[in-house]
Amino acid sequence: DRLRLAASAVIAPLRHPLLLARELGTLDLLSEGRLTVLPNVSWSRDEYAALGVPFSRRGKLLDEHLKIWAKLWGPSPVSHESEYYTFQDVYFEPKAYRPDGPRLCFGGAGMHDAMVRRIVRYGHAFNPLGKVTPEQMQTLKTAMAAAGRDIADLEMIGSTRAVFPDDNSCADLAQALEPIPAQMVQGFTTFCIKPSQFTDDPNAVGAFCREVMRRVESLTA
Repeated sequence: DRLRLAASAVIAPLRHPLLLARELGTLDLLSEGRLTVLPNVSWSRDEYAALGVPFSRRGKLLDEHLKIWAKLWGPSPVSHESEYYTFQDVYFEPKAYRPDGPRLCFGGAGMHDAMVRRIVRYGHAFNPLGKVTPEQMQTLKTAMAAAGRDIADLEMIGSTRAVFPDDNSCADLAQALEPIPAQMVQGFTTFCIKPSQFTDDPNAVGAFCREVMRRVESLTA
């Protein structure tokens, strides 16, 4: 009842929106609303080619997924018709835990127009890749306000970047945590860190998490 679930790299265009909405909605219901989903489009042309999905349409496919998910997690029956996905009178039960579905998080490198549009319309959280400039934050605030939303309603999820000294060694934890205080000043309150980037011992994950908390508390005291 304390752990949250994060599907942090869901490549939506490579799946059918009906099936993906069912999987994500069911997991959200079973976890009583503790699922956060970060839908994205990936960078690998090979994955798209292998599945016969046009790489050049990946952004439009993601937008359509988001539109269909919003329909499916609402009242049934649901119909949809487009160039990519068409279905009629689908009764979608059970629903996700909340009427608007799992918490959706958007992020990536930079602050491109499509990402801002998706955050404003569907987002519950913002998780950028790397540093965000004051100008980019203002762009997001302005867009949220124009849509009648407050950026304070978004969970701000900061990131840590692992730098590996060679092909076999783990990354330096102290270096990865250094940007956290500056991100907190910008309003970020939640942070992502991957234990497997910093330890190869699965039995050491508990101690690693405690060490992360100790270091962060020291950095932000």
